[in-house]
Amino acid sequence: MRKRLDSLVWIAVMLGTQWSVPASAADLYQDSVYQSLTSDRRASKPGDIVTILVYENSSASNTADTSTKTNVGLQASVSTLYAGQNSAQLGLGDNYGGKGQIQRTGRLLAQLSARVTDVTPEGDLLVAGDQRIDVNGEKTSIRLEGRVRPVDIAANNTVLSTRLADAKIDYVGEGFITDRSRPGLIPRFLAWLGLW
Repeated sequence: MRKRLDSLVWIAVMLGTQWSVPASAADLYQDSVYQSLTSDRRASKPGDIVTILVYENSSASNTADTSTKTNVGLQASVSTLYAGQNSAQLGLGDNYGGKGQIQRTGRLLAQLSARVTDVTPEGDLLVAGDQRIDVNGEKTSIRLEGRVRPVDIAANNTVLSTRLADAKIDYVGEGFITDRSRPGLIPRFLAWLGLW
């Protein structure tokens, strides 16, 4: 009985080795997610976070100067036998001078962490982020999106906003101070009519 059992086990082992799949080693290296232990931790794939340093300065000025001058004159003289010589003179003139100047300056400084939403076929990173701050009832919201090249990301995982292509930066505030800085109803109505 023991011999029969041993022979059955031997037959099962032989059959098992004929139909088994050859073993293969698993590769732990994946090129798409590999980063060297000594490399910088820069954003490179969707879900990574990069810090945007918003330094935006803008200024615009426009000057217009207009002047016109018109003069028209009429002169006549009449002489008669009884009244002698009479003369009359008439002159019309118009002077107009106008000057206008518009000057506007804006400055925005902020730091904002944004998430990589996608990677373009060219390798650029699409980033988007938003930040809301509430201090004593004054609410500020900053929303940013754009496209950044990986070479523009510094070693500390930051990028300047001036390096963003197709950048959209919205800075909106609301609260008591913001409401007081807006013009009143009458100036807004006059501006809507084009009179202000």
